[in-house]
Amino acid sequence: MTSIPPRAAADPGFAHDTAGETVMIGAASPRQSLLQILAEALQTVDGRACVRRTLKSRPTRAPTWVCAIGKAAPAMLLGAHDALGPSWPGGLLITKPGHLEPGQLAGLGIEAHLGGHPLPTQDSLAAGLTLLRRVSELPADARLLFLLSGGASSLVEIPTDGLGLAELRRMNTWLLGSGLAIDSINLVRKAVSRIKGGGLLRAVADRPIRVLAISDVPDDDPAVIGSGLLVPEPDLQARLTALELPSWLADWVWRGLAERGAPAPVAPAIELVATLDDAKSAAAAAGRRAGLPVHLHAQPITGDAARAGRHLAESLLRGPPGLHVWGGETTVRLPSEPGRGGRNQHLALAAAIALAGHPGVLLLSSGTDGTDGPTQDAGALIDGSTLSRAADAGLDAAACLARADSGPLLEASGDLIRTGPTGTNVMDLILGLRH
Repeated sequence: MTSIPPRAAADPGFAHDTAGETVMIGAASPRQSLLQILAEALQTVDGRACVRRTLKSRPTRAPTWVCAIGKAAPAMLLGAHDALGPSWPGGLLITKPGHLEPGQLAGLGIEAHLGGHPLPTQDSLAAGLTLLRRVSELPADARLLFLLSGGASSLVEIPTDGLGLAELRRMNTWLLGSGLAIDSINLVRKAVSRIKGGGLLRAVADRPIRVLAISDVPDDDPAVIGSGLLVPEPDLQARLTALELPSWLADWVWRGLAERGAPAPVAPAIELVATLDDAKSAAAAAGRRAGLPVHLHAQPITGDAARAGRHLAESLLRGPPGLHVWGGETTVRLPSEPGRGGRNQHLALAAAIALAGHPGVLLLSSGTDGTDGPTQDAGALIDGSTLSRAADAGLDAAACLARADSGPLLEASGDLIRTGPTGTNVMDLILGLRH
């Protein structure tokens, strides 16, 4: 396993090899070069730096309340504090366990809550009630600053009548293993929520509001980020009719739609402070600085993760030498009893099968938030020798792929990547290197 310590986002000159020894990354090995490029890309889309830069360049009138929700919420909140300085008002934070360092927000007047992810928990429901109560209690003329990032769909929730935590977890478990794209998944989540799909705007009412967001969704659609807490979905019912859902879930959806009623008021403008394109451009720039020919691919990587992994591997074998930069978000249709892994590990293992025996070709696939599925790993960095390194463990690559159990094999081959929470979340970054 290769670990990139949390400081890598701020200091991309270091990483750790599988023995844990600190090494300089630069003109050393191709693997180290890819890790440095990943670290520099993450630095560019760091939530603290991006929010600070945005609020410095486009100042906001001193808000009376700040609310940060998502995996990147702590970093974004610190960026707002850096920019606002003495006028800092305090507020509310909702993030994922493990993404808030002890004492990180001490003395800032922040009420912090940890919700559940990737499945909602009782803490997610408590966070939803707290959010609604805090917003509703603000003075009518209060100025609000919202800082949103991916993960909010699970971290905070108030379901429609008749749905409890057990139903929400069943729904999300099915959705996450269905192979549906994230925009379709979030349509279903909106239908059964009182606060998603613009529902939170009812509590905001006419208060002045500014929203900064880090995009973790295709096409950077604000309505999809965190299931659109502050973005109404007027065509929600029409769009849901196109989805094939099991009967039990369809029943919950139509009951939820009936309770939601008319769409919420008009949404405020959403300012995007970091996107996947920013990370891809930064990776390309880092590659050029390293003296590599760079091929920046605009087409997003979507669809089945295994199919995408095979396609990217074949593209590397056929394509020109140098660094290839892709990004996007794939899906995995999970078997009834999946093993350990995530979509990036799944994609990487499929690529490793296609690249087996081919020297001089590497592929890195990583979640930019530092997590890949329900694991502590961000993804994997594979090459043509991955399968041979894993052979001693007696693991069959095709069987692992079929049962969505890529993690153990990639751990045995020493190819897992661990970054820890990165302070950002702009989908997945995929780097290929043919040298």
